[in-house]
Amino acid sequence: MEQCSTALEKLVKIGIALSSVRDLNKLLDIIVTQARELANCDAGSLYIKDGDSLKFVVSQNDTLARKLGASQQAEPFKPFNIPISNKSLSGYVANNGVIVNIPDAYDIPESAEYHFDKSFDQRSGYRTRSMIQLPMKDNEGGIIGVLQLINAMDSVGQVIPFSSDDEEMLLSMASQAAVAIKNARLNDDIREAHLDTIFRLGIAAEYRDKETGNHIRRMSHYSTIIAEQMGMPAERVEVIRLSSPMHDIGKVGIPDGILLKPGRLTPEERVIMESHTTIGAGILKDSNIPLLQLSQKIALSHHEKWDGTGYPDRVKGGDIPIEGRIVALADVFDALSNKRVYKEAMSIQETMGIIKDGSGSHFDPAVVGAFEKGMDRVMEIYEQYKEL
Repeated sequence: MEQCSTALEKLVKIGIALSSVRDLNKLLDIIVTQARELANCDAGSLYIKDGDSLKFVVSQNDTLARKLGASQQAEPFKPFNIPISNKSLSGYVANNGVIVNIPDAYDIPESAEYHFDKSFDQRSGYRTRSMIQLPMKDNEGGIIGVLQLINAMDSVGQVIPFSSDDEEMLLSMASQAAVAIKNARLNDDIREAHLDTIFRLGIAAEYRDKETGNHIRRMSHYSTIIAEQMGMPAERVEVIRLSSPMHDIGKVGIPDGILLKPGRLTPEERVIMESHTTIGAGILKDSNIPLLQLSQKIALSHHEKWDGTGYPDRVKGGDIPIEGRIVALADVFDALSNKRVYKEAMSIQETMGIIKDGSGSHFDPAVVGAFEKGMDRVMEIYEQYKEL
């Protein structure tokens, strides 16, 4: 009775842990780790349903980790796809929605529809003995994937078969994992839809300015490179990458006669043109979504200058949001190095000369330094998204 209660407590804790993870790749790895701990086994892997096949996405193996070392362990575990059919073990489990529990993978009866592929053992020097494979079904009974665990261990480290109790616990966990995966995928889909909308809105503003989506892509990548070179955490870098495309959204409120004018703007026209920063900030204001909050900050501040002579608020130095300082340089570099309706493209050498001359006046010197450090990657982006 006590053992049953302990197992139930473990399953509840696992369910809570899985439901809190939204990053799909991290979730898949956690599922295998938790399943292995639950069944006390040496190795485990995970297959995700991908159309009519299963994609091998995670593999963990304590024995090989000790033998090969962490740096070499990943080499044998290259992802691959296998068809969902009765020929392979995992394909059989996915195809029929049943558990397969095998005391020794090398002793599968010849009469069985499925077979065990020994190639991994032969390549790695591993010996697969006991094995259990379980279907991962969502709450509607659909197969999400297959969980595979290998070599259950007793208290002294000897390989033993997986028990019927293991089957029951692991099947319950597999169901929890399937729902968590489905939710994480839905979360990814929603996130991608939001980001795609933001990107397309950014492009819409650029189309009115006779630009292409490549400008958005380039300056977004340039902003990412600068943020990385400045040592920002990965999550912050990602938010900058995804919010920077909205920097000129306020151009949707600028009349065509001014926005598309090929010649020099009059002082009155310049005032109207510069208002795209406050228009953009107005469009993006009052959002409770961090990505849009940062987009608003960038839209408002990306034309401010380090010496305080920019617009709209003449903010200077460190009072300018760092994201605005980053996007300011990325945007100017791209504007100078590509053709515009009012000018020809400058060479990279000329462009960098202007950027360096502007260090300490137009641009934050630290941002300029970070941009120079990432110049090799900048040029890769420049060539990849070059205007034809």
